[in-house]
Amino acid sequence: MQRDGYLPGVPCWVDTNQPDPDAAATFYGGLFGWVFEDAMPPGSAGKYLIARLEGGDVAAIASQPEGAPPMAVWNTYVWVDSADEAAARVLDAGGRVVMDPFDVMDAGRMAVLTDPEGATFRVWQAKQHKGARIVNTPGSLNFNGLNVRDADGAKTFYGSVFGWKALGVDGGAQMWRLPGYGDFLQQSDPGLRERMAASGAPDGFEDVVATLNPIADDQPDAHAHWSVTFAVDDADAIAKRAAKLGGKVLVPPFDAPWVRMTVIADPHGARFVASKFVPENKDLRTAADSLQTAA
Repeated sequence: MQRDGYLPGVPCWVDTNQPDPDAAATFYGGLFGWVFEDAMPPGSAGKYLIARLEGGDVAAIASQPEGAPPMAVWNTYVWVDSADEAAARVLDAGGRVVMDPFDVMDAGRMAVLTDPEGATFRVWQAKQHKGARIVNTPGSLNFNGLNVRDADGAKTFYGSVFGWKALGVDGGAQMWRLPGYGDFLQQSDPGLRERMAASGAPDGFEDVVATLNPIADDQPDAHAHWSVTFAVDDADAIAKRAAKLGGKVLVPPFDAPWVRMTVIADPHGARFVASKFVPENKDLRTAADSLQTAA
């Protein structure tokens, strides 16, 4: 699906900070077929490699900031009208500002923030860069997920910051929905609601912007964090390919409601989910506790 901008409050972009961006580009290029272009001016100390599929931006690989831990990670960005106002709302709601709002050349303005439990996310006030242009197709961003212990506290925080509301679905899963998002999508994708209803999607699913994954008490080492999911056309094949390219399969492919998925770490440790949409799995009740920790 082609995108040209997002509604405020919708996750819109992902990138990964890597100790060796070129090596990461080799891995993800081999895994998803991404091609790259460095967005940084000539002579810059670091790199920002924009990944593209079919000519559309899908994600990016960045050099790690000086002094950052060597562990690579995927970052989630949420579209906002004003990064400064979003940062102020985060503080008012009990979160923390890790990096004050700043301009990213003519691409946009951003801030690095955390929720009260410590899950890091970023906000994006777009200028020239309009976020991911291709989503929900194999090799592109499919979902972002929040993993937390205090789900009720998260509902209060993200409701205050972005206007999100929780949506319970079959099997005990929870989603984040942004009221009105379905109307926004319907403008460029007529018939969206009818297709979702025909497939058995729950009421309100057209407004879903992310997943909400409570961390179980029996996972003491798990910490609050945002995760990313990429759409794939074959989860089993992607897992095998990732291993051959030097990655690690943390959770082997398994069936879950609506999908077949796997959890992978790239060669420098950045974790992500690869998911194939499987409509016939919609009535499964597969427990995915291992997914919450690994992703």
